[in-house]
Amino acid sequence: MNHGIVTLKKGEGRALKSGGMWIYDNEIDTVTGHIEDGDIVIVKDFDGYVMGQGFINRKSKITVRMMTRQADREIDENFLEERVRAAWDYRKKTVDTSSCRIIFGEADFLPGIVVDKFSDVLVVQSLALGIDRMKLTIIECLKKLLYEEGIVIRGVYERSDAKVRTLEGMERTKGFIGEPFDTNVEIKENGVKYMVDVKDGQKTGFFLDQKYNRAAIQRLCGGAKVLDCFTHTGSFALNAAVAGAKSVLGVDASQLAVDQARINASLNGVENIARFECADVFELLPELEKQGEKFDVVILDPPAFTKSRNSVKNAVKGYREINMRGMKLVKNGGFLATCSCSHFMTYELFTQTIHQAAGSVHKRLRQVEFRTQSPDHPILWSADESYYLKFYIFQVVDEM
Repeated sequence: MNHGIVTLKKGEGRALKSGGMWIYDNEIDTVTGHIEDGDIVIVKDFDGYVMGQGFINRKSKITVRMMTRQADREIDENFLEERVRAAWDYRKKTVDTSSCRIIFGEADFLPGIVVDKFSDVLVVQSLALGIDRMKLTIIECLKKLLYEEGIVIRGVYERSDAKVRTLEGMERTKGFIGEPFDTNVEIKENGVKYMVDVKDGQKTGFFLDQKYNRAAIQRLCGGAKVLDCFTHTGSFALNAAVAGAKSVLGVDASQLAVDQARINASLNGVENIARFECADVFELLPELEKQGEKFDVVILDPPAFTKSRNSVKNAVKGYREINMRGMKLVKNGGFLATCSCSHFMTYELFTQTIHQAAGSVHKRLRQVEFRTQSPDHPILWSADESYYLKFYIFQVVDEM
Protein backbone atom coordinates (compact mmCIF):
# COMPACT_ATOMS: atom_id res chain seq x y z
CA MET A 1 0.00 0.00 0.00
CA ASN A 2 1.22 3.48 -0.85
CA HIS A 3 -1.21 5.88 0.80
CA GLY A 4 -1.03 9.56 1.49
CA ILE A 5 -0.90 10.69 5.10
CA VAL A 6 -3.23 13.07 6.92
CA THR A 7 -1.81 14.45 10.16
CA LEU A 8 -4.03 16.09 12.74
CA LYS A 9 -3.29 19.28 14.62
CA LYS A 10 -2.31 18.94 18.25
CA GLY A 11 -5.42 18.73 20.40
CA GLU A 12 -7.74 17.94 17.49
CA GLY A 13 -9.59 14.76 16.55
CA ARG A 14 -11.51 14.56 19.83
CA ALA A 15 -14.63 13.11 18.17
CA LEU A 16 -12.50 10.60 16.25
CA LYS A 17 -10.70 9.51 19.41
CA SER A 18 -14.00 8.90 21.19
CA GLY A 19 -15.28 6.64 18.40
CA GLY A 20 -16.49 9.05 15.72
CA MET A 21 -16.06 8.55 11.97
CA TRP A 22 -15.38 12.05 10.63
CA ILE A 23 -12.42 14.42 10.44
CA TYR A 24 -13.19 18.03 9.58
CA ASP A 25 -11.00 20.31 7.49
CA ASN A 26 -10.10 22.57 10.44
CA GLU A 27 -8.70 19.59 12.41
CA ILE A 28 -6.02 18.78 9.83
CA ASP A 29 -2.44 20.03 10.01
CA THR A 30 -0.90 18.48 6.88
CA VAL A 31 -1.74 16.23 3.95
CA THR A 32 1.27 14.56 2.33
CA GLY A 33 1.72 12.20 -0.60
CA HIS A 34 0.51 12.13 -4.19
CA ILE A 35 -3.20 11.61 -3.71
CA GLU A 36 -6.47 12.49 -5.40
CA ASP A 37 -9.74 13.28 -3.69
CA GLY A 38 -11.54 9.99 -3.06
CA ASP A 39 -8.30 8.11 -2.30
CA ILE A 40 -7.63 6.15 0.88
CA VAL A 41 -5.27 7.90 3.31
CA ILE A 42 -3.53 6.97 6.56
CA VAL A 43 -4.61 9.18 9.48
CA LYS A 44 -2.06 10.07 12.14
CA ASP A 45 -2.24 12.11 15.30
CA PHE A 46 0.07 15.12 15.69
CA ASP A 47 2.72 12.90 17.32
CA GLY A 48 2.71 10.29 14.55
CA TYR A 49 0.42 7.80 16.26
CA VAL A 50 -1.51 5.91 13.55
CA MET A 51 -5.30 6.21 13.98
CA GLY A 52 -6.49 4.25 10.96
CA GLN A 53 -7.55 4.75 7.34
CA GLY A 54 -10.26 6.69 5.59
CA PHE A 55 -11.00 8.33 2.27
CA ILE A 56 -10.24 11.97 1.66
CA ASN A 57 -12.12 14.73 -0.10
CA ARG A 58 -10.61 18.19 0.25
CA LYS A 59 -13.68 19.77 -1.35
CA SER A 60 -15.76 18.72 1.66
CA LYS A 61 -15.82 20.15 5.19
CA ILE A 62 -15.85 16.50 6.27
CA THR A 63 -12.44 15.96 4.75
CA VAL A 64 -11.82 12.37 5.87
CA ARG A 65 -14.40 9.65 6.54
CA MET A 66 -12.89 6.72 8.40
CA MET A 67 -13.12 3.19 6.99
CA THR A 68 -11.08 1.26 9.57
CA ARG A 69 -8.92 1.78 12.66
CA GLN A 70 -6.45 -0.78 11.29
CA ALA A 71 -3.59 0.90 9.43
CA ASP A 72 -2.41 -2.27 7.66
CA ARG A 73 -5.81 -3.52 6.42
CA GLU A 74 -6.29 -3.56 2.64
CA ILE A 75 -9.59 -1.89 1.74
CA ASP A 76 -10.50 -4.19 -1.15
CA GLU A 77 -13.41 -6.37 -2.26
CA ASN A 78 -12.90 -8.82 0.64
CA PHE A 79 -12.99 -5.94 3.11
CA LEU A 80 -16.23 -4.56 1.62
CA GLU A 81 -17.83 -8.00 1.55
CA GLU A 82 -17.08 -8.46 5.25
CA ARG A 83 -18.76 -5.14 6.05
CA VAL A 84 -21.80 -5.90 3.87
CA ARG A 85 -22.20 -9.38 5.36
CA ALA A 86 -21.99 -7.99 8.90
CA ALA A 87 -24.67 -5.41 8.06
CA TRP A 88 -27.03 -8.07 6.67
CA ASP A 89 -26.41 -10.49 9.56
CA TYR A 90 -27.32 -7.69 11.99
CA ARG A 91 -30.62 -6.99 10.14
CA LYS A 92 -31.59 -10.64 10.16
CA LYS A 93 -31.39 -10.64 13.95
CA THR A 94 -33.10 -7.31 14.60
CA VAL A 95 -35.80 -6.51 12.00
CA ASP A 96 -38.26 -7.83 9.45
CA THR A 97 -36.00 -7.98 6.38
CA SER A 98 -38.72 -8.22 3.72
CA SER A 99 -38.17 -4.47 3.34
CA CYS A 100 -35.47 -2.76 5.37
CA ARG A 101 -32.40 -0.55 5.28
CA ILE A 102 -29.50 -2.94 4.77
CA ILE A 103 -26.67 -0.39 4.91
CA PHE A 104 -26.84 2.80 6.96
CA GLY A 105 -23.60 4.60 6.22
CA GLU A 106 -21.32 5.30 9.15
CA ALA A 107 -23.43 3.19 11.51
CA ASP A 108 -22.47 0.15 9.39
CA PHE A 109 -18.86 1.33 9.02
CA LEU A 110 -19.43 2.11 5.32
CA PRO A 111 -19.52 5.91 5.49
CA GLY A 112 -21.56 7.89 3.01
CA ILE A 113 -23.71 5.13 1.50
CA VAL A 114 -27.27 3.96 2.14
CA VAL A 115 -28.89 0.87 0.63
CA ASP A 116 -32.59 0.10 1.10
CA LYS A 117 -34.26 -3.19 0.17
CA PHE A 118 -37.88 -3.00 -0.96
CA SER A 119 -38.96 -6.59 -1.50
CA ASP A 120 -36.73 -7.70 -4.44
CA VAL A 121 -35.43 -4.23 -5.37
CA LEU A 122 -32.41 -2.34 -4.00
CA VAL A 123 -32.20 1.45 -3.85
CA VAL A 124 -28.75 2.95 -3.31
CA GLN A 125 -27.84 6.47 -2.27
CA SER A 126 -24.17 7.47 -2.37
CA LEU A 127 -23.27 10.76 -0.69
CA ALA A 128 -19.46 10.79 -0.47
CA LEU A 129 -16.77 10.67 -3.13
CA GLY A 130 -14.66 7.83 -1.74
CA ILE A 131 -17.58 5.47 -1.20
CA ASP A 132 -18.98 6.40 -4.62
CA ARG A 133 -15.98 4.65 -6.15
CA MET A 134 -16.85 1.52 -4.16
CA LYS A 135 -20.64 1.47 -4.62
CA LEU A 136 -20.76 -1.00 -7.52
CA THR A 137 -18.59 -3.46 -5.59
CA ILE A 138 -20.80 -3.02 -2.51
CA ILE A 139 -23.94 -3.66 -4.57
CA GLU A 140 -22.49 -6.79 -6.16
CA CYS A 141 -21.42 -8.10 -2.74
CA LEU A 142 -24.92 -7.49 -1.44
CA LYS A 143 -26.65 -9.17 -4.38
CA LYS A 144 -24.30 -12.16 -4.00
CA LEU A 145 -24.95 -12.74 -0.30
CA LEU A 146 -28.72 -12.27 -0.71
CA TYR A 147 -28.68 -14.81 -3.53
CA GLU A 148 -26.98 -17.25 -1.17
CA GLU A 149 -30.13 -17.02 0.97
CA GLY A 150 -32.52 -17.47 -1.94
CA ILE A 151 -33.29 -13.78 -2.44
CA VAL A 152 -33.00 -12.76 -6.10
CA ILE A 153 -32.70 -9.01 -6.63
CA ARG A 154 -34.52 -8.07 -9.83
CA GLY A 155 -33.24 -4.51 -10.04
CA VAL A 156 -31.12 -1.74 -8.52
CA TYR A 157 -32.00 1.94 -8.68
CA GLU A 158 -29.72 4.81 -7.68
CA ARG A 159 -31.14 7.82 -5.83
CA SER A 160 -27.95 9.84 -5.38
CA ASP A 161 -29.91 13.02 -6.07
CA ALA A 162 -29.64 14.62 -2.61
CA LYS A 163 -28.38 18.21 -2.38
CA VAL A 164 -25.65 17.15 0.05
CA ARG A 165 -23.68 15.66 -2.87
CA THR A 166 -22.94 19.20 -4.07
CA LEU A 167 -21.10 19.83 -0.77
CA GLU A 168 -18.79 16.97 -1.77
CA GLY A 169 -18.19 18.53 -5.20
CA MET A 170 -20.26 15.77 -6.81
CA GLU A 171 -23.09 15.93 -9.32
CA ARG A 172 -26.55 14.78 -8.28
CA THR A 173 -27.61 11.67 -10.17
CA LYS A 174 -30.39 9.06 -10.35
CA GLY A 175 -31.14 6.12 -12.60
CA PHE A 176 -30.90 2.38 -13.08
CA ILE A 177 -27.78 0.46 -12.14
CA GLY A 178 -28.04 -2.42 -14.56
CA GLU A 179 -31.15 -3.40 -16.48
CA PRO A 180 -34.31 -1.21 -16.26
CA PHE A 181 -37.32 -2.54 -14.33
CA ASP A 182 -40.73 -1.44 -13.06
CA THR A 183 -39.90 1.09 -10.34
CA ASN A 184 -43.27 0.78 -8.60
CA VAL A 185 -42.67 -1.89 -5.98
CA GLU A 186 -45.32 -3.40 -3.70
CA ILE A 187 -44.20 -4.09 -0.14
CA LYS A 188 -45.92 -5.25 3.05
CA GLU A 189 -45.04 -3.94 6.51
CA ASN A 190 -46.89 -4.56 9.78
CA GLY A 191 -49.65 -6.20 7.72
CA VAL A 192 -50.10 -3.04 5.62
CA LYS A 193 -49.48 -2.97 1.85
CA TYR A 194 -47.77 -0.04 0.10
CA MET A 195 -46.85 0.77 -3.45
CA VAL A 196 -43.37 2.31 -3.26
CA ASP A 197 -42.16 4.56 -6.07
CA VAL A 198 -38.38 4.16 -5.88
CA LYS A 199 -37.84 6.48 -8.86
CA ASP A 200 -39.82 9.57 -7.83
CA GLY A 201 -40.70 9.02 -4.16
CA GLN A 202 -39.01 11.08 -1.45
CA LYS A 203 -35.40 10.11 -0.72
CA THR A 204 -35.17 6.37 -1.49
CA GLY A 205 -38.93 6.03 -1.97
CA PHE A 206 -40.32 5.19 1.48
CA PHE A 207 -39.48 6.00 5.10
CA LEU A 208 -38.48 2.65 6.58
CA ASP A 209 -37.20 4.23 9.81
CA GLN A 210 -40.72 4.56 11.27
CA LYS A 211 -41.56 0.86 10.77
CA TYR A 212 -42.13 -0.08 14.40
CA ASN A 213 -43.40 3.36 15.41
CA ARG A 214 -46.22 2.88 12.90
CA ALA A 215 -46.99 -0.48 14.51
CA ALA A 216 -47.02 1.17 17.96
CA ILE A 217 -49.98 3.41 17.10
CA GLN A 218 -52.15 0.51 15.93
CA ARG A 219 -53.28 -0.46 19.43
CA LEU A 220 -54.55 3.10 20.06
CA CYS A 221 -56.70 3.32 16.95
CA GLY A 222 -59.46 0.73 17.32
CA GLY A 223 -62.77 2.58 16.84
CA ALA A 224 -60.94 5.92 16.87
CA LYS A 225 -61.27 9.11 14.88
CA VAL A 226 -57.72 9.78 13.68
CA LEU A 227 -55.87 12.75 12.18
CA ASP A 228 -52.53 12.03 10.47
CA CYS A 229 -50.56 15.18 9.64
CA PHE A 230 -47.77 15.19 7.05
CA THR A 231 -49.07 11.80 5.98
CA HIS A 232 -46.73 11.48 2.97
CA THR A 233 -47.94 8.30 1.23
CA GLY A 234 -50.31 7.49 4.09
CA SER A 235 -48.23 5.17 6.24
CA PHE A 236 -49.43 6.13 9.74
CA ALA A 237 -52.98 6.71 8.44
CA LEU A 238 -53.10 3.23 6.91
CA ASN A 239 -51.82 1.59 10.10
CA ALA A 240 -54.64 3.34 11.95
CA ALA A 241 -57.25 2.25 9.38
CA VAL A 242 -56.06 -1.37 9.25
CA ALA A 243 -56.14 -1.44 13.07
CA GLY A 244 -59.87 -0.67 13.03
CA ALA A 245 -60.13 3.13 13.18
CA LYS A 246 -63.63 4.53 12.66
CA SER A 247 -62.32 7.30 10.39
CA VAL A 248 -58.92 8.62 9.34
CA LEU A 249 -57.99 11.95 7.76
CA GLY A 250 -54.48 12.12 6.26
CA VAL A 251 -53.07 15.51 5.25
CA ASP A 252 -50.03 16.37 3.15
CA ALA A 253 -48.90 19.38 1.11
CA SER A 254 -47.81 17.19 -1.82
CA GLN A 255 -50.51 16.20 -4.29
CA LEU A 256 -48.22 13.41 -5.56
CA ALA A 257 -47.99 12.00 -2.03
CA VAL A 258 -51.75 12.28 -1.51
CA ASP A 259 -52.43 10.48 -4.81
CA GLN A 260 -50.09 7.69 -3.72
CA ALA A 261 -51.76 7.51 -0.29
CA ARG A 262 -55.14 7.00 -1.97
CA ILE A 263 -53.70 4.17 -4.08
CA ASN A 264 -52.29 2.60 -0.91
CA ALA A 265 -55.67 2.90 0.83
CA SER A 266 -57.33 1.02 -2.05
CA LEU A 267 -54.56 -1.58 -1.94
CA ASN A 268 -55.57 -2.31 1.67
CA GLY A 269 -59.32 -2.07 1.13
CA VAL A 270 -59.67 0.89 3.55
CA GLU A 271 -60.51 3.64 1.06
CA ASN A 272 -63.87 4.16 2.79
CA ILE A 273 -62.18 4.67 6.17
CA ALA A 274 -59.05 6.66 5.25
CA ARG A 275 -59.47 9.82 3.21
CA PHE A 276 -56.63 12.10 2.18
CA GLU A 277 -56.48 15.84 1.61
CA CYS A 278 -53.79 17.99 -0.04
CA ALA A 279 -53.31 20.98 2.26
CA ASP A 280 -50.75 22.97 4.26
CA VAL A 281 -50.94 21.46 7.75
CA PHE A 282 -50.07 24.78 9.42
CA GLU A 283 -53.08 26.36 7.70
CA LEU A 284 -55.48 23.43 8.05
CA LEU A 285 -55.12 22.78 11.79
CA PRO A 286 -56.38 26.24 12.87
CA GLU A 287 -59.33 25.73 10.51
CA LEU A 288 -60.17 22.37 12.06
CA GLU A 289 -59.95 23.99 15.49
CA LYS A 290 -62.37 26.78 14.43
CA GLN A 291 -64.78 24.12 13.19
CA GLY A 292 -64.71 22.49 16.63
CA GLU A 293 -63.18 19.25 15.37
CA LYS A 294 -61.77 16.82 17.91
CA PHE A 295 -59.88 13.56 17.35
CA ASP A 296 -59.15 10.50 19.46
CA VAL A 297 -55.65 10.24 18.00
CA VAL A 298 -53.52 12.94 16.35
CA ILE A 299 -50.26 11.99 14.61
CA LEU A 300 -47.58 14.56 13.77
CA ASP A 301 -44.80 13.29 11.49
CA PRO A 302 -43.37 16.47 9.94
CA PRO A 303 -40.36 16.71 7.66
CA ALA A 304 -37.13 17.94 9.26
CA PHE A 305 -37.69 21.61 10.07
CA THR A 306 -33.94 22.08 10.35
CA LYS A 307 -31.00 20.53 8.53
CA SER A 308 -28.32 22.73 10.11
CA ARG A 309 -27.42 24.22 13.48
CA ASN A 310 -28.04 27.70 12.08
CA SER A 311 -31.78 27.18 11.66
CA VAL A 312 -32.54 25.41 14.94
CA LYS A 313 -34.26 28.44 16.51
CA ASN A 314 -36.77 28.68 13.67
CA ALA A 315 -37.28 24.93 13.80
CA VAL A 316 -38.15 25.11 17.51
CA LYS A 317 -40.90 27.63 16.66
CA GLY A 318 -42.26 25.26 14.00
CA TYR A 319 -42.28 22.22 16.29
CA ARG A 320 -43.83 24.23 19.14
CA GLU A 321 -46.57 25.60 16.86
CA ILE A 322 -47.46 22.25 15.31
CA ASN A 323 -47.59 20.50 18.69
CA MET A 324 -49.74 23.23 20.24
CA ARG A 325 -52.20 22.92 17.34
CA GLY A 326 -52.16 19.14 17.51
CA MET A 327 -52.80 19.04 21.27
CA LYS A 328 -55.79 21.37 20.92
CA LEU A 329 -57.38 18.93 18.48
CA VAL A 330 -57.02 15.89 20.77
CA LYS A 331 -60.07 14.95 22.82
CA ASN A 332 -59.55 14.96 26.56
CA GLY A 333 -57.93 11.59 27.26
CA GLY A 334 -57.02 11.05 23.62
CA PHE A 335 -53.54 10.44 22.26
CA LEU A 336 -50.84 12.42 20.48
CA ALA A 337 -48.01 10.77 18.54
CA THR A 338 -45.35 13.33 17.69
CA CYS A 339 -41.84 13.14 16.29
CA SER A 340 -38.83 14.93 14.87
CA CYS A 341 -36.55 13.46 12.20
CA SER A 342 -33.92 16.21 12.46
CA HIS A 343 -30.52 15.28 13.88
CA PHE A 344 -30.05 18.90 15.00
CA MET A 345 -33.30 18.88 16.99
CA THR A 346 -31.79 16.96 19.88
CA TYR A 347 -33.74 14.75 22.26
CA GLU A 348 -33.39 17.35 25.03
CA LEU A 349 -34.50 20.25 22.82
CA PHE A 350 -37.41 18.34 21.29
CA THR A 351 -38.61 17.22 24.73
CA GLN A 352 -38.37 20.77 26.09
CA THR A 353 -40.27 22.14 23.07
CA ILE A 354 -43.17 19.69 23.54
CA HIS A 355 -43.29 20.50 27.25
CA GLN A 356 -43.51 24.22 26.44
CA ALA A 357 -46.22 23.59 23.86
CA ALA A 358 -48.32 21.68 26.40
CA GLY A 359 -47.99 24.46 28.95
CA SER A 360 -49.01 27.08 26.39
CA VAL A 361 -52.31 25.32 25.61
CA HIS A 362 -53.00 24.19 29.20
CA LYS A 363 -52.70 20.48 28.50
CA ARG A 364 -51.09 17.82 30.65
CA LEU A 365 -49.17 15.02 29.00
CA ARG A 366 -48.90 11.46 30.24
CA GLN A 367 -46.07 9.73 28.40
CA VAL A 368 -47.06 6.37 26.97
CA GLU A 369 -43.68 5.68 25.43
CA PHE A 370 -40.62 7.15 23.80
CA ARG A 371 -39.19 5.50 20.71
CA THR A 372 -36.55 6.18 18.10
CA GLN A 373 -35.67 4.91 14.62
CA SER A 374 -36.10 1.29 13.60
CA PRO A 375 -33.09 -0.98 14.38
CA ASP A 376 -32.20 -1.21 10.68
CA HIS A 377 -31.12 2.43 11.14
CA PRO A 378 -28.73 1.64 14.03
CA ILE A 379 -27.47 4.42 16.27
CA LEU A 380 -23.69 4.29 16.47
CA TRP A 381 -22.62 5.79 19.76
CA SER A 382 -19.98 8.52 19.34
CA ALA A 383 -21.23 9.07 15.78
CA ASP A 384 -24.05 11.45 16.67
CA GLU A 385 -25.17 11.94 13.07
CA SER A 386 -26.65 8.42 13.10
CA TYR A 387 -29.21 9.38 15.81
CA TYR A 388 -31.92 11.59 14.43
CA LEU A 389 -35.47 10.25 14.99
CA LYS A 390 -37.32 11.02 18.21
CA PHE A 391 -40.88 9.68 18.62
CA TYR A 392 -43.25 10.19 21.55
CA ILE A 393 -46.73 8.88 22.27
CA PHE A 394 -48.65 10.84 24.92
CA GLN A 395 -52.08 10.77 26.44
CA VAL A 396 -53.35 14.35 26.39
CA VAL A 397 -55.55 15.47 29.30
CA ASP A 398 -57.06 18.84 30.17
CA GLU A 399 -55.73 20.64 33.23
CA MET A 400 -57.76 19.50 36.22
